[in-house]
Amino acid sequence: MDKKKKYAYVVISSLIACVLLYYVEQVIKTTYLTKTLVKIFLFTIIPFGYIKLYKKLPFKMAFHDKSCNKKDLTMGLLLGLVSFSVLIITYIIVKDMINLEGIIQDLQNKSITPVNFIFIAFYVTFVNSFLEEFFFRGFIFLNLYEMKFKKIAYIYSSLLFALYHIAIFKSWFNPWLMALALTGLITVGFIFNFIDTKSKNFINSWIVHILADLAIVLIGMRMFGFF
Repeated sequence: MDKKKKYAYVVISSLIACVLLYYVEQVIKTTYLTKTLVKIFLFTIIPFGYIKLYKKLPFKMAFHDKSCNKKDLTMGLLLGLVSFSVLIITYIIVKDMINLEGIIQDLQNKSITPVNFIFIAFYVTFVNSFLEEFFFRGFIFLNLYEMKFKKIAYIYSSLLFALYHIAIFKSWFNPWLMALALTGLITVGFIFNFIDTKSKNFINSWIVHILADLAIVLIGMRMFGFF
């Protein structure tokens, strides 16, 4: 019974969190700061609730925050460099199919401008990537995996990770590019999950995520005319 309760908590609470973030982003259409504060609240309070109700462990131990050895970190770094390269190359190939002016307008509507872009870029690369890995891998995937729901852990966390991003770039791409982006995110989710099973924490996937977001930041800097 306790296992079923833990399973239900992870699945239902994470789904509610992503639905609320979609509502904040696409229905209310708040500023980037407001959306960020809501995300930080949801992505921390829900895992904290899980710890209090079910884990009964110190926070550091509860979310698999174990030290990585050099081999783990090397794998994360190599996969991160691959992700960085793939994103840059993909952008170069499909940039003429992307409505760059529309993306810039959408970002400006969320109060993201060239003036504050560098600060936001730092947040996205290091803080937001940590939040997402902590939530989707540390909280959702590794806990479901630990409960022996291994297939569900892979499928659910990867699908939710991809669908969660629809709230961010729903208006950016045409249907074909949207399908490509979602397929890529689901694939990335599976890869992130796999490498985290090796180290039994989410630090490895966080390294990959940092480098992937760094590529996106560079693309954003290009769109805003920094270089």
